[in-house]
Amino acid sequence: MKVIIDHEIPYIKEAIEKIADEVIYLPGNAFTKEEVKDADALIVRTRTLCNRELLEGSRVKFIATATIGYDHIDTTFCQESGIFWTNCPGCNAGSVEQYVHSVLNLLKEKKGLDLEKTTLGIVGVGHVGSRVKKMAEALGMRVLLNDPPRSDQGETGFVNLKTIVQECDIITFHTPLNREGKYATYHLVNEEFLFSLERTPYIINASRGEVVDTASLLAALAAGKVRNAIIDTWEYEPRISRELLEVAFLATPHIAGYSADGKVNATRMSLEALCKFFGINAEVDIVPPEGSHDYDPTRDSEWLKAAPEKFEWFRGNYPIRRE
Repeated sequence: MKVIIDHEIPYIKEAIEKIADEVIYLPGNAFTKEEVKDADALIVRTRTLCNRELLEGSRVKFIATATIGYDHIDTTFCQESGIFWTNCPGCNAGSVEQYVHSVLNLLKEKKGLDLEKTTLGIVGVGHVGSRVKKMAEALGMRVLLNDPPRSDQGETGFVNLKTIVQECDIITFHTPLNREGKYATYHLVNEEFLFSLERTPYIINASRGEVVDTASLLAALAAGKVRNAIIDTWEYEPRISRELLEVAFLATPHIAGYSADGKVNATRMSLEALCKFFGINAEVDIVPPEGSHDYDPTRDSEWLKAAPEKFEWFRGNYPIRRE
């Protein structure tokens, strides 16, 4: 069995080389039609577009993305071609919760926000949003939840987006990126949304960059409709908006989910799925390295603001952070 792996996926080498006959490590943007044509499996991240152009005519039968998001996978083409694909839902939920918790603490310390008198709106209440909810409630915050797919399935406890717009002092986004359909989230944070805000909230985006229309957010910041922004995921990564970078309260290089624990979870889930698909009996045991359990995103923000051209380098060389 031949497996091609994004060379930035951590803690995988020793485990995969006990499972596969041949392993190739490549940069995420170096997966080509020629490279993958004789591969049986791919383990990727968001930088690899797994579409017809890459996969047609190959012998690839399995793709794992060591990420929560999977909009870089053409799921329709995979289904039509008999290619099994899987992602890692919830793998870094604890890490993103830690990031948002740290952001809330900084808003309290640096901006004087009284969290017990603050209403937090969570848009997207899956693995991450659910953990953020529990954490925020433990801090004494009032929490409003918006998740149309869950609401439409008959679940209770959710409000519509209009209520979020009217009542929230902080709004944090934890949705997948859906470009079309009933539950489209592409540019969910657009001019209409931003200029209807009633409480001049802080906006946090640690979901997918394209959930936020950058131009509209900049206009809303300039007009005083948004108090400030905390941006971890960006449109057009890694060619991020220097203007938004400059004005954002915190600006980090898509690392909210980059704890060592989250990375271990994603790697383990990917390998377990590969073993299950190919009928391989192997125990995947990966232990995260030692590191600090204290986290302040100010450091990551200062690094990015000082050298935005190193966006990808910061991600590829991110220091160990434990949850």
